Amino acid sequence: MKSTDTLYSRRIEPRVVESLADTPVVMISGPRQSGKTTLVRSLAASQSMRYLTLDDELTRMAATEDPVGMIRALDRAVIDEIQRAPQLLLAIKKTIDEDRRPGRFLLTGSANLMTLPTVADSLAGRMETLSLLPLSQSEMLGGTANWLDSLFNGRFPELYNLQTGDELVEVVLRGGYPESVSRATSRRRIAWARQYLDALIQRDVRDLASVDRLDALPRFLRALAQVSGQLCNYSQLGAQLQLDHKTAARYVGLFEQMFLLRRIDVYAANRLSRVIKTPKLQFIDSGLLASLLDFSPTVAKQDRSRFGNLLETFVYGELRKHASTADGEYQLLYYRDHDQYEVDLVIEDVGGQIIGVEVKAAASIKTSDLRGLKRLASTTGDRFKMGVVLYDGEEIMPMGDRLCAAPISTLWGKALGNK
Repeated sequence: MKSTDTLYSRRIEPRVVESLADTPVVMISGPRQSGKTTLVRSLAASQSMRYLTLDDELTRMAATEDPVGMIRALDRAVIDEIQRAPQLLLAIKKTIDEDRRPGRFLLTGSANLMTLPTVADSLAGRMETLSLLPLSQSEMLGGTANWLDSLFNGRFPELYNLQTGDELVEVVLRGGYPESVSRATSRRRIAWARQYLDALIQRDVRDLASVDRLDALPRFLRALAQVSGQLCNYSQLGAQLQLDHKTAARYVGLFEQMFLLRRIDVYAANRLSRVIKTPKLQFIDSGLLASLLDFSPTVAKQDRSRFGNLLETFVYGELRKHASTADGEYQLLYYRDHDQYEVDLVIEDVGGQIIGVEVKAAASIKTSDLRGLKRLASTTGDRFKMGVVLYDGEEIMPMGDRLCAAPISTLWGKALGNK
């Protein structure tokens, strides 16, 4: 049976082809089972490149024993899961320095190797990195607009394939991993997610770092799931599992390298303040988070506030996916000031213009839902382009000066004029 992701066109594919046309090495990074292998196998065939995977034990052994010899024997190749033999990167650097033809190597990595200084230095100026996250709702439902580009151009995508109520709950709990999407029930998705996380910790963590207490990682990940969307407090979290502050921070860094979660910086006009203030923790896939929390459709009906937290994760993940394929460049941040005014997400473009996004699980909007957005608008002045409350509704409604409410379904809308 073919993997589910073969059914969907990936928005990143044209970018990969474009990069191969002028760059010697292209890296597609993203979590395991997000669809990287399916995509690069297809590209290997269309680009006439040899395909190798380091998940194959014999190939990995050859790469480890004689990385220079392996690379020397390749003209143009796809190398899947490069993090399993990172010593190949120095060999690739050597051959690229001798022959800088574009499109020589297409690599994939299930760990963010560019966070390692030796790797970043070895291929600086020779490699372009693109992100492939789990499937977006636009890819699954046929949306054609990039939400971020559309809003910074002053308009919402056209509503298409509206999902509200129980349908929205199903979308959020399903997430975007192709294997999870293919499972028919919440119980089967949770079973897949548990096996997926166990495999990551038992295999990929060993490739990335020496961890004394592998048994602590699953429990620590579950503890992090409980505080997703909240400020990081490593001391408090670590203390629950008898981990010191430094070890807890290191484990968060490992999970970040594996694309399970991200630390989100606070929005501040002074960029130094972003670095020194406490980041917020956010998981990348709402389906994976739901499985860690044992969150079911029944729980969503009983506890709407807990579903609201999960919905925020879902929106963050969708916006991350839009950012990875957008024409513009955007940063995803959050806002919180000393008076406890908050905005779930702040999107900033390269020119410093911002859009604030509040996420609400309700089907109606209250005046209090605009509180944080109004404060953000007043403190940022002309930089504030728009404030949006994404809610479980059906209509786009103006809510005041540069403020509006919009259905969450606009995230997978159609480009205007694209029927």
